[in-house]
Amino acid sequence: MEKLQTIERLSLNQITTEHWSLSEAVDGCVQAQIPWISLWRHKIAETGLAESKKLVREAGLRVSSICRGGMFPAASVSERQKRLDDNRRAVEEAAELGAEVLVLVCGPAPDKDIGSARKWVAEGIEQLVPYAKACGVRLGIEPLHPMYAAERSVIVTLAHANDLAEQYSPTDVGVIVDVFHVWWDPDLYNQIARASGRIFGFHVSDWIVPTPDLLMARGMMGDGVIEIQRIRKAVEASGYIGPIEVEIFNREIWEKPGDDVLAQMKERYLEHV
Repeated sequence: MEKLQTIERLSLNQITTEHWSLSEAVDGCVQAQIPWISLWRHKIAETGLAESKKLVREAGLRVSSICRGGMFPAASVSERQKRLDDNRRAVEEAAELGAEVLVLVCGPAPDKDIGSARKWVAEGIEQLVPYAKACGVRLGIEPLHPMYAAERSVIVTLAHANDLAEQYSPTDVGVIVDVFHVWWDPDLYNQIARASGRIFGFHVSDWIVPTPDLLMARGMMGDGVIEIQRIRKAVEASGYIGPIEVEIFNREIWEKPGDDVLAQMKERYLEHV
């Protein structure tokens, strides 16, 4: 039987313990011996950038990514500029915290014109790349499941994310493969192979059946229908051997004691990833 993952690659995506402060999440990772953490910007803002950096550094944790940048489309030029400015701040936060990757959730259309929204996403990335490169931060385009097209991102396939990323050097722009968002795609494995050398992150959870909610529907690995190990092997065959983030939006999990969540997360990671 193939040996599954070791703890050395495991990362807590902070949204999995949404009710924890950054300090609590850092302490939880230390106690659970989880070596990586992915930080969300609203948690960084609550704590302050300098204090966030101090907490992570003193704990000896490594930052796998910052969530999130993106949200480029907007109805006016001035609003799109504000969003680009915020993305530059996100790049600065990633650089300060030692995160090599800023995850881009690209944003929905402000109206019914999804074509223009996709054009604004491409333009936003184009304008952000030089600044990110200068700061030593890579941009990871994360395609979301199509059910989020109207609310969170008009980039809904790995193929489209690859199209955007391939306009740039693989050292600057790549893709994020999140099993929750891509498992359904009949072209998934071709697109993972196409992304060889530019996969910047791998996120795991599971798809619960029946699906209880559009957003809060993710389960622990092993509780749903996703072929997580098969996808993981394909991602590794395309060259990605970096941290594996457990990213779960689920109110029931959020209400549990964080230490219990991390213990179960480790167990399921070792068993199912």
